[in-house]
Amino acid sequence: MINDACQLINTSLEPTIRNFFSTRSGQDDVRNGLTKLYPRVWRFALALSADRSVADDLAQATAIRALENADKFKPGTHLDRWLFTIARRIWLNEKRAEAVRRAGGLVPVEEIDIPADSPETETNILAREVLNQIMALPEAQRATVLLVYVEGYAYREAADLLDIPVGTVMSRLAAARKSIVTAQDNRRRSTF
Repeated sequence: MINDACQLINTSLEPTIRNFFSTRSGQDDVRNGLTKLYPRVWRFALALSADRSVADDLAQATAIRALENADKFKPGTHLDRWLFTIARRIWLNEKRAEAVRRAGGLVPVEEIDIPADSPETETNILAREVLNQIMALPEAQRATVLLVYVEGYAYREAADLLDIPVGTVMSRLAAARKSIVTAQDNRRRSTF
């Protein structure tokens, strides 16, 4: 009977004791936020890799690494930035390993399927043209354009994510804009 009473007291007090002694952990934040941020991580992975299947693998590897290292995430900080940093590091490590194994190239933009959730035809055409122009940029410019213009990060935030100076972010964006304008001008001249 005493054991039953002790067990009843322990089970009734357990949640309050657990809440009293526990603090919000990074694991909770990572688990809760990963589902919401996964499409953005995948989009960033696509910008880095220029290949849907590689982007799938990179986004999954990022999610796995984030869950494995969730205790290292500091609650109250930006989970999206932490995930993008993980994705970028995994990508760079894979590129380095690939360079050691063999020389690899990027998949042509024409071979990438763009998922469409049934927007208007003109929107799809415009989105594909913009994506083609972005994907034609060098990898460093692609990642910078995606973070600043698509994800909406400030130059400083993008610089921190990419581990580069702010001036380099500005330079990459200027070079990307110039490259896109030049490509558009060349396309217009060839149609006349």
